[in-house]
Amino acid sequence: LLVIIAGTAYYQFVYRSNHRPPAESAYVLPDQAEVVDTPAEIRLSVAMLKSGDRVEVLSRSRDWAKVRLANGRTGWMETDDLQDQSVYEGGQRLLHGLASATSQASGNTIGPVNLRLEPSRDAALLAQLLQNEKVEVFDRRVVTRSPQEGAPSSATVNDVWYLVRANSRAGWVLGKFVSLDIPEALSRYAQNANIVAWLALNTVDDEGRKIPQYLVADRSGALEEDFTRIRVFTWSLKSHQYVTAYAESRLNGHFPIRVMHLGGVPYFRLRLLDKAGDKLQKVYGLFNTITRPVGTVTGWESNAMPAKPEPRQRRRRR
Repeated sequence: LLVIIAGTAYYQFVYRSNHRPPAESAYVLPDQAEVVDTPAEIRLSVAMLKSGDRVEVLSRSRDWAKVRLANGRTGWMETDDLQDQSVYEGGQRLLHGLASATSQASGNTIGPVNLRLEPSRDAALLAQLLQNEKVEVFDRRVVTRSPQEGAPSSATVNDVWYLVRANSRAGWVLGKFVSLDIPEALSRYAQNANIVAWLALNTVDDEGRKIPQYLVADRSGALEEDFTRIRVFTWSLKSHQYVTAYAESRLNGHFPIRVMHLGGVPYFRLRLLDKAGDKLQKVYGLFNTITRPVGTVTGWESNAMPAKPEPRQRRRRR
């Protein structure tokens, strides 16, 4: 009997504690979440956590999770307030991937909107953005919505999604919940045009004021294309206003538009599809106030500049 008691005690207090599986990590999803001492109706508050705080999940039920806090205290949280580690890390990868990316536009949310890991209504939830929250737009995606039960098989509905960054969070939101804030200086050029992107190419000095010169993209009619026309607006030092320095239409363009500077010259790269559906980049340079196409590059991922054409050799007269 003593041997059995000793063996049971050793298993319970020594072996089991040393071989316990590691606790699952999770992160707080809403802006604030309460930790309570019990999931029963009558309960006391243990702590208040904020979005992104890490906890260890000791056990789960359908609606509640027992958690250990950073200070070692334990308590209970509603499972809807917790985000799995894999989802949290996916959101962090999105955020870090945008650190060196070029923002295409900026705006604000027109209502509470779910921030998701992928452009899908069924994708994992990263956070909920509040109304009037400032966002930067980096990409756009048109996705066919999953058919609803009972809907006709021929009925297809497309959703437009934006990849956005809001403070320290990044993810995909439904585009219809984002209102773009076009710079006031460009508002007069937005009449009868659906401006979807604007990027500062450089700045010019006008009597001590730094004035940005813009590349602006807009879309007409098409849904699949991110933009169908570009315009370059340069600043006139004589009239102290913007002038249209370049325009090009009938483009099958896709985000992101990228801007780079080489030798003091701003260049921008457009991701396009040609008539055959092949991907290419068309590269332009802004030389003082003149915009010139400088060539094309195959594919969308290359950072290479277009190859310079070889100079033509003059034919010798015989």
